[in-house]
Amino acid sequence: MPKVVIDPVTRIEGHLRVTCQVEDGQVVDAWNHATQFRGFEIIMRDRDPRDAWQFAQRICGVCPTPHAHTSVVATERAMGIERVPDNARIIRNMFEATHVGYDHILWFYLLNAFDYVNVPDALNASPTTPALQNLQSQLRAVVESGQLGPFAGHWWDHPGYLLEPDQNLELVSHYLQAIEIQQISNDAQARIGGRFPMVMSFIPGGMQERLEIEEIQYYIGAMERVKDFVDNVMVPDVLALAPVYIELAEQGQGVGNYLSWGLYDDASQEPANRVLPSGMILDRRITDVQQPDLNEVRMFTKHSWYADDAGQGRHPLDASQDPQYTELPPIEGETLPSGKYDWSTAARYGERNLPMEAGPLADMLVAYGSGREQVVSLVDQTLADIGAEGQPQVLMSNLGRIAARVLREKVNVDFAYQWAQELLDNYGNGDMQVYDAVDVPDSGEGAAGWSAPRGALAHYMRIEGGRIGAYAAVPPTNWNLSPRDDDDVRGPLEQTLIGVPVEDPERPLEILRTIHTFDP
Repeated sequence: MPKVVIDPVTRIEGHLRVTCQVEDGQVVDAWNHATQFRGFEIIMRDRDPRDAWQFAQRICGVCPTPHAHTSVVATERAMGIERVPDNARIIRNMFEATHVGYDHILWFYLLNAFDYVNVPDALNASPTTPALQNLQSQLRAVVESGQLGPFAGHWWDHPGYLLEPDQNLELVSHYLQAIEIQQISNDAQARIGGRFPMVMSFIPGGMQERLEIEEIQYYIGAMERVKDFVDNVMVPDVLALAPVYIELAEQGQGVGNYLSWGLYDDASQEPANRVLPSGMILDRRITDVQQPDLNEVRMFTKHSWYADDAGQGRHPLDASQDPQYTELPPIEGETLPSGKYDWSTAARYGERNLPMEAGPLADMLVAYGSGREQVVSLVDQTLADIGAEGQPQVLMSNLGRIAARVLREKVNVDFAYQWAQELLDNYGNGDMQVYDAVDVPDSGEGAAGWSAPRGALAHYMRIEGGRIGAYAAVPPTNWNLSPRDDDDVRGPLEQTLIGVPVEDPERPLEILRTIHTFDP
C-alpha cells in the first residue's frame, strides 16, 4: 500500500506537507501537516488592546487586511463598542473589496491554474492573432532555454491535462494579464489604506482618516478595471474549464458542514445581514441555513504539537498555547503519522464537535441557501452553463470550490461601486464622521467573525486590568487544515482527500489539485 508524501506543497502561502495512503488507485487515508509554529496569541499577552490589530495582520502574508479588520472588531466588542460610524463601515468594506479583488485573481491564475493548464503544450497551438503568436514565440524561447523558472518542476507529462493546445496558450496569456490586474487592486488598497501589505488606518471605534475624493475616484477607476477583467476573462475561463474537467464534480465532497461568518456589512452592521451573510449548513442541507455562534467554537490538540490538555474542547480564549513539539513523521518508509503531527489545532463547532469547511464555497452556499438574489442568480446560471441545472449539490466538490471562488470575486466587483457611492452620498449629506472615541475598560471580552478570502476567520480578546489578558485567532486554517480531533475525526482537507483517484503515485497530480482547492 503506497505512502504518498507531498512536501513541500508548492504554490501556497505558508508551509504544508500532506501524507496520503493510496490503495487500488485512490486515497484511503490522509494527514495534513502545517509545519510552522505561529504563536501570536503568546505575543499578544499584556499589550495595549488598541494595538492588537497591528500585530494580528502579521499572522498571514496573504490576508493581512481581514486579520486587521477582524481583530479591531474583536477589540471593539471587548471595549463595549457595538457599532462604528457608517463611514467607517463603508471604508472597511472598500478595503476588503480591494483585498478580495487581488486575492481571488492571484489564487485562480497564479496558484491554481497550472494544475489544469499545460504550459509546454501551448507550443503545439496554432495561434491566429499577432498577440498570441508573439506570446508563443516568447514561450518557446523560455522552454528551449531549459530554464522554465516558475514553470519548472511540474508534472507536465501527466495524462490528467486535458485542454487543447490552443486553450492552453489562451490561458497562459490570461495568466500574464492576471499578474497586472491583481496588482491594480493591490495598488488601490495601498492608496486608500496607506500601504499594502499591512494597512495603516484601522483604529478601535472606526478609521483613523476619512478618504478624500481623489482617493475614492482612484478606487473606482481601479475596481472598474478589475471588474472588466473578471467579467470578460475570469468568469469565461472557469466556464471553459468546467466542462473539460467535469470529473472534478465527483471528487472532494468533504465533510458536508459549511461555516461562514459573513462578508461586507450593510448599514445595520449585523452579520446575518451582510452581503454574504453569516450562516452554517450542516449535513449538506443547503436550504437549512442556521446562524452560528462565535462562542460555540471549540479547540482540540490531541494530534497538534501542543500539550494534550491545551485544547480538550475549550473555548478559544481558554485554550492554552503550550507548545509541545515531538517530531515530523518521516517521509521515507511505510511509517504513517500517529500521535502529534501538526502545528494547526483542530477547531470544531458546537456540542457535536463538528468539523466545518470554510472558504468561498461555504460563503456562496450560505448566501445561496439564504436566498441572496444576486448569488442565487449567479449560481443557477453557472450550473446551467456547465450542464447541472437545478443541482447545487454538485458544488460540494473540487469543482465547486474552484467555481465558488470565481463567483465570489464576481459578487465582490459588482458591489465595489456601491460602497464608493454610499460614501459620496454621506459626504454630500454632511456626514464626515469616521471615528468614535472610547476609553479602554478595565475588563471586557469580545469576539468577531469575518470571511477572509480563505474562509471563516475569528478573533477573540479578553481584557484584564486594561491590558490583553488572553487573545485567540481562529483562521480558516484551523478549520480546513485541522488535524484529527480528540475523537480521531479527520479535519476537512483530510476527509476531502479520501476517495480522490491517483493515477500515478509518483506524480500525484490529483492530490495536489484537491489540496489547492482549499487555498492553503
